Amino acid sequence: SPALSSTHHGHARRRVELTPDDGDGPWQTATVLFATSRLQVRFLRSDDAESVAAYRNDPEIARYQNWELPYTIERAVLRLGAQDGLTAIAPGVQANLALERNGELIGDIFVDVDSDGASAEIGFTLLRRAQGFGFATEAAGALVDHLLERTQINRIIASLDPVNVASMRVLEAIGMQFECLARGAVFLRGAWVDDLRYAMTRKERLNWCAAFRPPSTVSLAKVTDANLLDVVALRTHHSQERLVAPMAKSLAQVLVPPIEPNGSSVVPWYRAIVADDEIVGFVMLSIGPSEPDPFLWRLLIDRRHQRRGIGSRAIRSLAEQFRSSGSTALAVSWTEGAGSPGPFYEQLGFAPTGANAAGETLARLVL
Repeated sequence: SPALSSTHHGHARRRVELTPDDGDGPWQTATVLFATSRLQVRFLRSDDAESVAAYRNDPEIARYQNWELPYTIERAVLRLGAQDGLTAIAPGVQANLALERNGELIGDIFVDVDSDGASAEIGFTLLRRAQGFGFATEAAGALVDHLLERTQINRIIASLDPVNVASMRVLEAIGMQFECLARGAVFLRGAWVDDLRYAMTRKERLNWCAAFRPPSTVSLAKVTDANLLDVVALRTHHSQERLVAPMAKSLAQVLVPPIEPNGSSVVPWYRAIVADDEIVGFVMLSIGPSEPDPFLWRLLIDRRHQRRGIGSRAIRSLAEQFRSSGSTALAVSWTEGAGSPGPFYEQLGFAPTGANAAGETLARLVL
């Protein structure tokens, strides 16, 4: 799997020396900063240099990072020694924080606070064998909350390689939004490369954390003049755009349906997904004589409303509606790979048929 890293370069920031205060200032904190349900987070020290150099020399971990290989122990000592006396995260300070799991160093998370304390950049690196378990998401979210609870920081930023989907998903999972692609913005290992930029404000993080409750009701509604603009405004996460068509394309294909190879026109059936009286998603099926089963063509849940169980409830409602109208099955297809919706559909009972179309796995749900 790709190395997790939200920063493949470091923004130029002014370093300032930290003078510990009497403990009453808003930036003061213990050397061991915080713990999550599975991790302990502390400042990396120079005596961690051998371990840090070992995983930074892994080519897969270094793939999206800004350090040159080989990464020597001496270089690690020099970098970590500069924060040996650090006991607080303060304006103008950069720090690498150790991520420990049951006493083992499994990676680190980076924080760089600007000189006026208004914003901070974060990044993360995990050992390959520690990836895929949600540790980066857990640590990044806890770090952001730690900063917001104890400081006046208003904006969290991160930058990453445009092909680093794993890190996009981590940033999106804690509420950060894609802002822009800066073309040729970073000189890295002898070449100018693009830079993908994410950000989140204090208010957005607080709203994100407050939103994860199951809605009381989930229903399907016709798209009308009254709700059309709400439907058009729906969007998924940036990392999902390679898998999920944008609303502009879906609505365009409602207006001008594709033509099947046999010459027949696709017949779109579509609805808005409503949760607690708010438009939160869109679903579209292809039905008609050319389809043996109604085909689940599009499903989009807005990025702000994912992980609330809305998609599964919408599919169950859809299945019940088509069962009542006499259909015996629903069909769907998905692209395999990182972020694939395949596991989601299989949990709902869709079973792969063994066939594929245009490189996608075909599956069927018996109603």
